[in-house]
Amino acid sequence: MANFKAKRFLKRKLRVKMKVRGDASRPRLSVFRSNKNIYAQIIDDAAGKTLVSAKNREKEIAKIKSKMEAASAVGEAIAVRALKAKIKKVVFDKGGFKYHGRVKALAEGARKGGLEF
Repeated sequence: MANFKAKRFLKRKLRVKMKVRGDASRPRLSVFRSNKNIYAQIIDDAAGKTLVSAKNREKEIAKIKSKMEAASAVGEAIAVRALKAKIKKVVFDKGGFKYHGRVKALAEGARKGGLEF
C-alpha cells in the first residue's frame, strides 16, 4: 500500500513540475508539508535563489496549536514578506501534495495576505 501511495505522490509531483516554472517576474511559491510542520518558499528558478521563506516553527506562528490555522498563518506570513520584497504575483507549486487541507489553507492564507496566483 505504501509503495502505491509513493508512486501516486511522485506522479503528481512530476505532473506539477512539468507545468510550473518560476522566473524573476513570477517566482514560484513552493510548499512542503510534513506530518508536523509546513514550509513555504518563494524561489526564483532562473537565478536558483530563495527570495522569501516562512515556516510554522517560527516564534509567532509556533504558538498556534491547530495545524490548519498554523498553515494559514504561514501563508499570510509569506505574503507579507513577499510584498516587502516587492513580489506580488507568484506561481503556486504544491509539489506532489493534493490541493487539500493544510496546503489549501496555506494557499488561501497567502491570497488573503495579498499574493496573486
